[in-house]
Amino acid sequence: MTHFRIGMSIGLVVMVAGLGACNLTPMMASTNTLMARLSGPDEVPPVSSSGSGAVEADLNRKTNVLNWTVTYAGLTGPVTAAHFHGPAVPGETAGVAVPITGNLASPIKGQTPLTSAQVQGLMAGKWYVNLHTAAHPEGEVRGQVIGLR
Repeated sequence: MTHFRIGMSIGLVVMVAGLGACNLTPMMASTNTLMARLSGPDEVPPVSSSGSGAVEADLNRKTNVLNWTVTYAGLTGPVTAAHFHGPAVPGETAGVAVPITGNLASPIKGQTPLTSAQVQGLMAGKWYVNLHTAAHPEGEVRGQVIGLR
């Protein structure tokens, strides 16, 4: 009977420790992964384009630094400008929240610190990425940024 109690006690301690670790894991996450799929029909107004793209990003919640990689193909020409816009939900437009600067050839990589208000809008799904070309100066492809975790 003593071995049974010891075994049960050890099992209970392991189970409680495991549950505690499971419950703390989301609170300890220091980054959020974000993504967007870019297409012409998601532009406002919609654009007929065979271009497409993707945004993969992560937000460091301790430093509020946003890192991103934007890839694209099939656009009517070189990207002339690129931006994160917000706050706006799909179907709405908004001003530039973060300009994407530097070499705009795919893949575009960059990072920037965000304000608390910017983080709030981004994490609420109210930011989108827009790629502009000479043929479509208002934007050829667009995608709403969503959080994966």
